[in-house]
Amino acid sequence: MVRLAEQAAPVEPASPVPRREWAWIWALAGVAAAVYAALSLVRLRNVEAGSYDLVIFDQAIRSYSQFRLPIAIVKGVHNDFGAGFSVLGDHWSPILALLAPPYWLHDGPETLLVAQAVLLAAAAVPLWVFARRALGPGAAYAVAVAYTLSWPVAEAVAFDFHEVAFVPLLTAVMLERWQAGRRLGMVAAALALLCVKEDMGLLVAGFGLVLLAQRSVKLGAAFLAGGVAFTGLASQVLIPAFGGRPDYYWAYGALGDGVSSALRTIVTDPLTAIGLLGTPPIKLVTMLLLLALTLLAALASPLVLMALPLLAERMLASSFPSWWAPDHHYNAFLVVVFFAAGADGIRRLARLRRVWAAGVVVVAVATVPFFALAELGNPDSYRWSARERAAVEAAAVVPDGALVESANYVGPQLTARARVLLWDRTPRWAPWVVADTGRLTFPFRSTAEQSERLRMLQANGYQVRFAREGYTVLHRPGPEPRL
Repeated sequence: MVRLAEQAAPVEPASPVPRREWAWIWALAGVAAAVYAALSLVRLRNVEAGSYDLVIFDQAIRSYSQFRLPIAIVKGVHNDFGAGFSVLGDHWSPILALLAPPYWLHDGPETLLVAQAVLLAAAAVPLWVFARRALGPGAAYAVAVAYTLSWPVAEAVAFDFHEVAFVPLLTAVMLERWQAGRRLGMVAAALALLCVKEDMGLLVAGFGLVLLAQRSVKLGAAFLAGGVAFTGLASQVLIPAFGGRPDYYWAYGALGDGVSSALRTIVTDPLTAIGLLGTPPIKLVTMLLLLALTLLAALASPLVLMALPLLAERMLASSFPSWWAPDHHYNAFLVVVFFAAGADGIRRLARLRRVWAAGVVVVAVATVPFFALAELGNPDSYRWSARERAAVEAAAVVPDGALVESANYVGPQLTARARVLLWDRTPRWAPWVVADTGRLTFPFRSTAEQSERLRMLQANGYQVRFAREGYTVLHRPGPEPRL
């Protein structure tokens, strides 16, 4: 790694960007947005999106669009917070309110999927500007292409919708504004990041480490202390104020039962903490895949320090396995940091810039078949199977406005016109139930348990209204339960 005191991204006089270059980078972002939207919408059509988490966000944004708190009954009831639970008590993500106006045009989960596609693709533009200053136009296009094809972005697109949609764009804007010497824009982007999720304070704190390494002591200390303080404030005060629990996502039982005991273990028994970074080994695989995005060039830049707090948050965990795996959406929180660090790291080696730029594109293309974008190249993705058709037909049996307990993957088919609960291991006695016994579905432990639940419902007065390909629609007349 280079000396940390070396300037990470020196400010140089900005040369005007030709219109043709702007046209190309916006065209790339537009194509990426279309591809991402296609992937998400195909998965929704193929009954591969889940109530956890697409319906959660759909219900929350619908509430925002009606000028109410972001209530998600599917989350509140399943997790025993109550039907009036606001998702601000789950994660501190007030920025999601910005997605309410599009719901006035189209009230349904498709709106979220398209918005996510646009936000993730738009990040390529400020990232390109950052790389252009560091490496020149040609290499900058390579960085932007590698970003749009990268596996962290593809996996985020494929896993329903999440607040991470805002993070690459805001991170790229913050880094580009810093590089350009525009502190106001940099600070504004950092503040916006704090509205995305409670642990974005750790990302801001990580940027504080970069500033400290550049001997920007006052500003670096402000970012570091402010970021850490905000994460504490959001998780311990703001989230509980909206009905959540401060320890709900505590995942560090191997270190202690709270922050103080975990820090004590890290200080007094660092080998335990080090061991957690590679236990299970998939954690190491994920970190190596992140470094491979830039052919290890990110290690040559102080900007890589920005990733450390968020990586530590995930890799020191001993529960919530999805946090440390390559799939799901968690790696998209850091993808721009690694590409920016890679561009900054390689700029010192002028003779290798072109080779490196070509290399990152090759790596991005080579990983496509192993991650979610490959689904678009599979002809079966565009054909409905008998089960997929049955799922859609089962959802159609449920009347508009009904309260329905729905199997995880059927919920998104209903959420635009019905009040969806999760069909789970606790009977809610909703008038309508859409069950699935054809495959294991969250949160059941076996298909046998699902079948037993179906029999129990029938024994308690539910009548079968539809049954095909493992999907069963049940109805029980009478008043709705109090949730």
